[in-house]
Amino acid sequence: MSASKFKPFVPPEVQMKELTIKSILLGALMGVIFGAATVYLALKAGLTVSASIPIAVIAITLGRKFFKTTILENNIIQTTGSAGESIAAGVVFTLPGFLFLSAGSGGEDYFTYITILTLAIFGGLLGTLMMIPLRRSLIVKEHDTLPYPEGTACASVLKAGEKGGDFAKTAFLGLGFAFLYAMFQKIFHIIVETPQYLTRNVNKFWPSAKISADITPEYMGVGYIIGPRIAGVLVAGGVLAWLCLIPLLATVVPADMIAAKLIKLKMLASMDTPGGPGGWNPATHTFSDYSSAIYQAFVKQIGAGAVAAGGFITLLRTIPVIISSFRESIGSLKDKEGKGEVPRTEKDISFKFVIIGSLVLVLLMGLLPQLPGDSVWQKLLIGLLVVVFGAFFVTVSSRIVGLIGSSNNPISGMTIATIMGTCLIFIAIGWTGKTYQPLALVVGGMICIAAANAGATSQDLKSGYLVGSTPRNQQIALFIGAIVSSLVIGWTVHILDTPTKAMLDQGIHHAIGTEKLSAPQGTLMATLINGILGGDLDWQFILAGVFIAVTLELCGVKSLSFAVGAYLPLATTLPIFIGGAIRGLVEWKQKRSGITLTPEEEELGKGNLFATGLVAGGAVAGVIVAVLSVNEDVAAGLARVSASTGLTNALGAGGYQLLGVAFFAAMGFILYRIGRQKQSAIDKI
Repeated sequence: MSASKFKPFVPPEVQMKELTIKSILLGALMGVIFGAATVYLALKAGLTVSASIPIAVIAITLGRKFFKTTILENNIIQTTGSAGESIAAGVVFTLPGFLFLSAGSGGEDYFTYITILTLAIFGGLLGTLMMIPLRRSLIVKEHDTLPYPEGTACASVLKAGEKGGDFAKTAFLGLGFAFLYAMFQKIFHIIVETPQYLTRNVNKFWPSAKISADITPEYMGVGYIIGPRIAGVLVAGGVLAWLCLIPLLATVVPADMIAAKLIKLKMLASMDTPGGPGGWNPATHTFSDYSSAIYQAFVKQIGAGAVAAGGFITLLRTIPVIISSFRESIGSLKDKEGKGEVPRTEKDISFKFVIIGSLVLVLLMGLLPQLPGDSVWQKLLIGLLVVVFGAFFVTVSSRIVGLIGSSNNPISGMTIATIMGTCLIFIAIGWTGKTYQPLALVVGGMICIAAANAGATSQDLKSGYLVGSTPRNQQIALFIGAIVSSLVIGWTVHILDTPTKAMLDQGIHHAIGTEKLSAPQGTLMATLINGILGGDLDWQFILAGVFIAVTLELCGVKSLSFAVGAYLPLATTLPIFIGGAIRGLVEWKQKRSGITLTPEEEELGKGNLFATGLVAGGAVAGVIVAVLSVNEDVAAGLARVSASTGLTNALGAGGYQLLGVAFFAAMGFILYRIGRQKQSAIDKI
């Protein structure tokens, strides 16, 4: 059906409640919740999942049943809320890099709430601004060629809710189950958090090999959502790193050399200081956990090189799409609309507002003191680069997610390209050295946030186009959602970064960057900037990772997922793989039963809805526990209700870990049974 003949669910001539106070407030609440959950998940796993569908599911339940909202109000709830998840992803993928820039660059000084808040708001607003003139080109004119899968699925949820469809029970069941599971795990410690098997360093055959898993509901949910193929490639990278490279390096690298490397990386104060990754003992010159020490000293850099190469290769692969997207989108701006009354469903915010808004953002970047830069002119150049790169990659992001969905949006590759381009521009004008590193990260960070938000915005505008929303109202809701969510995103990052007393005793002043909150993409962006502008990169490890990615590409395997797996701890990728394997088993059973589902039906299947509930419930519980643990008195109170010591004494260390594995297996069985249940009906309207 061509765009000119398309009829939305709510016709243009129908006037209906849409941009109301209750829809904005409910949407902002969803943005706060899912934004905080995304921060937690992205810092831990380096992965995010789209929040648009679960927010739409919640909207049709809470909105219609308790607040008597219309379908257009529900769409505004979903639109406002999805901004939080996308901005959080862009923030966490880049801005923690301030902590990992070279010593003397001043990067750590900018990892403050006010700087994160400012960049989050500016990046979010930029992504929405740049999408305003592209809506007619990408959403309307290419309605038949760009499906925008999440946006189409959200529209189906909203329309089904209007017709009486009920999708929310399963999602809420997953959320409640995950929250209860997380309380047993993170508060009462009945369920161990990370069961592991570790061979000794003196093992003749397989030294310092570690098999471990963070058996949390959010990881199982993520694995189920991304499916067996991606989850399998992801864990394959972990197998290479933790069961191949680390045992090999443990055989040939002496402990003192590992410790020296950790000192160079500023993860260990000195040879005479105990602690650090792996638990260095200066008296015996040994580590209590060699695998963790080797991972931080060597393997993490190999993984960073693989991720950088994988992201860049992914970007190169999409160059034809990038060029055609940009050319067609620029051409569409010359296509003037005909005179006469504009239908309600075609009313956008004025293009003049886009121009003025972009100029104001550049001006504010030049004047605000919380952003890096020695002079106003220096900051204005940064602002100009942000707008130029932003206009390009917002267009690219929108078209790519239109074809393959937001969860597959290669924003890491776009950010890598932005950072490399920015650094080369800096070198060309003589801005070399460590002091310019924070400036490069600001450009990369804002483009990452803008591209992520543009992808989510495109899905929202597609949902609005299908249900008959007013684009101008959606765009206003997106601006509000970006600002409100950013307030909480910066606060969540700050809280999660607060070190525990045990960390402070070891000389660790930031929780971000530890194994629990590894912030893989942020570390990667800092590694690239350090290497290009600072010159203090161990290129032999980076290049080893680069050629691992090249090898995979030559074998016909897309390297980015594998590279992320090699970079992350196996404790992260193994439970994700288990979730993906459960999804694979469900699909195999469906295929044997002759059940064929459309992509839309798979998105809204009971297994997927329960899995999104697991992700949301587990991540929100993790944020709550982290917030409570910041207060030492509360943390001490939580320690008193912990059952870990009693269970370890009663069952032994191995028995206690097996008990946790049994709980995780039970959760997997429940997910499988729910995934096998009959799919919810979707009205084809």
